[in-house]
Amino acid sequence: MTTLIIDTSSNEYIYVGLSIDGKTDNIKQKIDARKAQVVLPLIDKLLDKHQLKPTDISSIEVNVGPGSFTGLRVGMVIANALAYSLKISVNNKPVGEFIEPTY
Repeated sequence: MTTLIIDTSSNEYIYVGLSIDGKTDNIKQKIDARKAQVVLPLIDKLLDKHQLKPTDISSIEVNVGPGSFTGLRVGMVIANALAYSLKISVNNKPVGEFIEPTY
């Protein structure tokens, strides 16, 4: 089982990780204000490192807060878009259920 982990809650860093059969690898990157332009290339980099394709992802976990509203929204939009296209769950919720930030 391969789980993609996305955390865009920080104003300074983005964390993207893969949990593959219980072993986790992640990338932490310092960012400026353009989170949306950084997350997908980080996901690609991590998948390439492990010689995986997006279709190898079986679930997605995304940090839903606390954090900046815009930052959380970026992570949730990317997670939901990937989950919808791959027909997998986000935070153990079936495709189509909404994830709302908690404050």
